[in-house]
Amino acid sequence: MSEPFSVRVTVRGYETDVQGHLNQAVYLNYAEHARWSLLQEAGITQSGLIAQGVGPVALETTVRYRRELLAGDEVDVSCAFTWRGGKIFDIAQTVTRADGTVAAEITAVGGLLDLAQRKLVPNPQEVFRDLAKDPGLLGL
Repeated sequence: MSEPFSVRVTVRGYETDVQGHLNQAVYLNYAEHARWSLLQEAGITQSGLIAQGVGPVALETTVRYRRELLAGDEVDVSCAFTWRGGKIFDIAQTVTRADGTVAAEITAVGGLLDLAQRKLVPNPQEVFRDLAKDPGLLGL
């Protein structure tokens, strides 16, 4: 199995809280950035999704904070999709410092919303497979 997709992010000072560590909400921004970066790398764009009348939605997100991050820390944010079959899929992400220390683990459950009907599409993996230039990056 290949390494999960990841992007490098540098923690910016304005993202830290009064204790000097990365604000809890920013972890979700980093995770979102990694997810969209993976989709783009696979050849899926927001405009392509909209043209198909669909958009990804988060149904559940859990963050486990392991070690603090400080301004200037460089982290890699990984992203891997797992397809359950049916309407939902899982996303596993890890925020890892450049020295290999795991700072956070993020798990999410997602779906693909039909923008006209406002309901989840029955087989999101098929839509992603059809839109992707490199579906292998998405585990398809």
